[in-house]
Amino acid sequence: MFKINISNKGKTYKVETEDEFLVGKNIGENFEGDQLDDNLKGYVVEITGTSDLSGIPGFKGLTGPGYHRRLLKYGKGMKDRRKGIRLRKTQRGEEISLKTNQINAIVKKEGSTKFDKLVAKEEVKEEKTETA
Repeated sequence: MFKINISNKGKTYKVETEDEFLVGKNIGENFEGDQLDDNLKGYVVEITGTSDLSGIPGFKGLTGPGYHRRLLKYGKGMKDRRKGIRLRKTQRGEEISLKTNQINAIVKKEGSTKFDKLVAKEEVKEEKTETA
């Protein structure tokens, strides 16, 4: 199952799907929103990031869906600021696989339904499930 977070101007629309049409796509690729959810008809969505079940992030520029063990200094993927420190970190490739758990995306082109209305519908749906 994929948890997909689609954001636009600080608001997030969350979708959970079993559909595997995203498998094989890379970070930075675009896809049509109606492939994911009927509410996203006319939307164009860009994949901005991924993470797997254990929280290891996917990085653009690393080939394939598998793990990469890289020696990193301070920057993308490593936040240790000690002087002269380099650490070996595990990172995932940019390709989406069945082991991917979460996919982050942004709206590139908005469809006929405004994004604010989609987010409002989702919030109402969540409130109903919490009270039940």
